Amino acid sequence: MNKVTLQQIFSTNAGFGALALRVPVGIIFAAHGAQKLFGWFGGYGLEGTGGWMESIGLAPGVLMAFLAGAAEFFGGLALVFGVLTRPAAVTLIIAMLVAIFKVHFANGFFMSTNGYEFALALLAASVSLLFSGAGKASVDAIIAKKLNS
Repeated sequence: MNKVTLQQIFSTNAGFGALALRVPVGIIFAAHGAQKLFGWFGGYGLEGTGGWMESIGLAPGVLMAFLAGAAEFFGGLALVFGVLTRPAAVTLIIAMLVAIFKVHFANGFFMSTNGYEFALALLAASVSLLFSGAGKASVDAIIAKKLNS
């Protein structure tokens, strides 16, 4: 990768406000990923989540559970620390699009009917971070500063 590409990945257009978005959204994603990967926080782990994914047509189920769980867990941690925020955001955008259209869309908008409203909010936050970058209070900002010097 050349320096210009790295500068684009790590650069940020945001101030400290991105921190207020990154941290809670990152925690939410990491917790949901931990449910899928490790069975933490009342989750079902890879086998249980994989069986459910297989039942809704996402096969092979365990692989799909691993991919979704890894995207959410590691992408969430990346958001919390503000490292590789844009690549993490792209991964999380894809995960939320799959969640919206494969799991929640048929149930309508509201969470009370297992609709897509929460996934849409997480999608919007991820898109925002893709555009803005991690902000000043981030590992990305430190790396960008070093790349620009």
